[in-house]
Amino acid sequence: MPNTENEQRLTPATVRSRVRIPLAFPDGYRTEAEVFTFHGLTDGAEHLALALGTPDPAQAPLVRLHSECLTGDVFGSARCDCGPQLREAVERITETGGYLLYLRQEGRGIGLYNKLDAYALQDSGLDTYQANTALGLPEDGRDYTAAAQMLSTLDATTIRLLSNNPDKAAQLTTLGVDITERIPTGIHVSDTNVRYLRAKVEHTGHSIPLPRLVG
Repeated sequence: MPNTENEQRLTPATVRSRVRIPLAFPDGYRTEAEVFTFHGLTDGAEHLALALGTPDPAQAPLVRLHSECLTGDVFGSARCDCGPQLREAVERITETGGYLLYLRQEGRGIGLYNKLDAYALQDSGLDTYQANTALGLPEDGRDYTAAAQMLSTLDATTIRLLSNNPDKAAQLTTLGVDITERIPTGIHVSDTNVRYLRAKVEHTGHSIPLPRLVG
């Protein structure tokens, strides 16, 4: 159940604008999103909520919190699984109805330039979390208070969460979001991102089955 005490601590946000945008992906998949912008988000960042599909009144909306990844989402970098996860999430949410929250949290909250600096350290042998700490930065600096504000504003405080990351579920629950189900994403593994995926399992308990990453 929602944590009403913490829910009351959320400062209210309001919808700033909403606009319909047709989406097209390189593999030919197409859909349409209603994109929401907001006033009053706690971190002042320009986060977006994309409403996709037609909600089923018999079940909670499917929600994905997707942190911005310029290299993966835009340029198709194979060092991570962010681009494929974004593509998968858009289709799965469109099928069932819900929201994709596109959060401006590049590099797990450390920013684009720092993320690229961390890549250089990874090339010398560190994993993605070790590289962040070697730069004097948090392993994962993301805070999901703004995401909880957005969901509250959209009257979506009971959700099904599309995520492999237990920290997203834990933070949202603390912030008053009732998660009825946590649904894992697909496993988008390649020779170039297998170390990255393994680090997510070993450092932060992501629900990625390691046997599928071996061999």
